[in-house]
Amino acid sequence: MSPEEIRAPLGTPLFIPGTPAPQGSKRHVGRGILVESSRAVGPWRERVALAVHQQGWQPLDGPVAVDLTFVMPRPKSTPKRWTPAAVKRPDIDKLARAILDAITGQAFADDSQVVELNLTKRLADAGCQPGVWITVADLTHNYMPVKEA
Repeated sequence: MSPEEIRAPLGTPLFIPGTPAPQGSKRHVGRGILVESSRAVGPWRERVALAVHQQGWQPLDGPVAVDLTFVMPRPKSTPKRWTPAAVKRPDIDKLARAILDAITGQAFADDSQVVELNLTKRLADAGCQPGVWITVADLTHNYMPVKEA
């Protein structure tokens, strides 16, 4: 079965392989033109957007929860017997910003709909590839008005 035939519905974790890239600040280059401070963020966002598009996710229009687990490349100097915490750059909030921008319009209409956000950053286990696990859950039922009897 090819990757295109495997579908991960909303609420199911979706793994996108690759090196997660942070979305930092934009910098002004003149005449009102702003460019991303990181060259890697554009291709990373495109990869994420394409993977989500291939899943056939439809944008939700209510409140959503997003769970992101960033699996960072394992440095060669890391011991094989244990995996330390991923305490080095990039910052987790900038990694999340890149993903949320990439999936806006595909998993939800606007990132203001994200009412719960769970972020994890860890190093890849020995022999595993880096990437990001994305889970988007519809929380509409959690915020329904209560009917009084």
